[in-house]
Amino acid sequence: MVELDQFKVVLNSYTKPLVEVRDSLNLAGKEQKVQELERRMEEPDFWDDPERSQESMKLLKSLKDDIETYQKLEEQYEEIGMLIEMGYEENDPDVIPEIEETLESFQNTLEDIRIKTLLSGEYDESNAIVTLHAGAGGTESCDWASMLYRMYTRWADKKGYQVEVLDYLDGDEAGIKAVTFQVNGPKAYGYLKSEKGVHRLVRISPFNAAGKRQTSFVSCEVMPDIEEDLDVEINMDDLRIDTYRSSGAGGQHINKTSSAIRITHLPTGIVVQCQNERSQHQNKDKAMQMLKAKLYLLKQQENAEKASDIRGEVKEIGWGNQIRSYVMQPYKMVKDLRTGEESGNVDAVMDGNIDPFINAYLKWLSLGGKRAEEE
Repeated sequence: MVELDQFKVVLNSYTKPLVEVRDSLNLAGKEQKVQELERRMEEPDFWDDPERSQESMKLLKSLKDDIETYQKLEEQYEEIGMLIEMGYEENDPDVIPEIEETLESFQNTLEDIRIKTLLSGEYDESNAIVTLHAGAGGTESCDWASMLYRMYTRWADKKGYQVEVLDYLDGDEAGIKAVTFQVNGPKAYGYLKSEKGVHRLVRISPFNAAGKRQTSFVSCEVMPDIEEDLDVEINMDDLRIDTYRSSGAGGQHINKTSSAIRITHLPTGIVVQCQNERSQHQNKDKAMQMLKAKLYLLKQQENAEKASDIRGEVKEIGWGNQIRSYVMQPYKMVKDLRTGEESGNVDAVMDGNIDPFINAYLKWLSLGGKRAEEE
């Protein structure tokens, strides 16, 4: 059957990529590490340090997940081969739907692993801290910020990640002026670093009585939540620390006391804010941790352009700086201007289905990152 011949050609095309994925995962090294961790867990003092033991458990689960995922991949590869041979021997067309289903599952699993191997940056394993700022445009931009916030929270839900609001500022009439939230989960920063930049929306504004088409902009800043105590010297004279009354969605302690903290690092202009913790002291500690992380990342950069990128600074939240456009009128299209990735299903994207854009960015980054419009 012609279909079986085609399936065989497709399957054979994955022989080399399968080997490449196995090598990139360093399965032998992971299996050795699993054995070491399991031996360590059997030692009587393993649980004496709860924090360290929990980290070891998380690492063990991650290693085992990688090994099991690749084993599943090999099993699917072999199963597809056997189904093809069975189809030849029995000349049975009923086997074709099963081959199609198994092949699709194999391709999806392989793609997931490929993407995962691209997350090898120093902090890609970390939780992510995301800040959205509405651009010029008043209520329209604030509404766009709330739409993006919903998009990221829906994405996080689908991933099984937890979202913790650190700072929240309502719009004057509707939406959000600014929000900072932490996404907790494996490789959250590795995935969400793709979202850093200006996001542009084109639609018929629900806030415009004339029904005119409007363009709105929101900036997105992303940084890793670096938990370890970083060796960063901060001169307290370089800081302006302001307290203010918490606002917006943040829990039962919101609006009761002026416990929210804003820290401005005067030499760099970096501003960090936190209002979600139970006390002013805790908010200050979290804000200082965020500031240290940003300054540490700045220190690691080789030039001012990269430093500006890490800091999340955008000269103007407007035309010419956007990374992605979301067009709802006169047609529907979401397009990433760096990778060229696009989708005509805007509703699905706004409902959190942004993995195709994230995956395309990671591939683009691995190839050197050249803007799509320049190619």
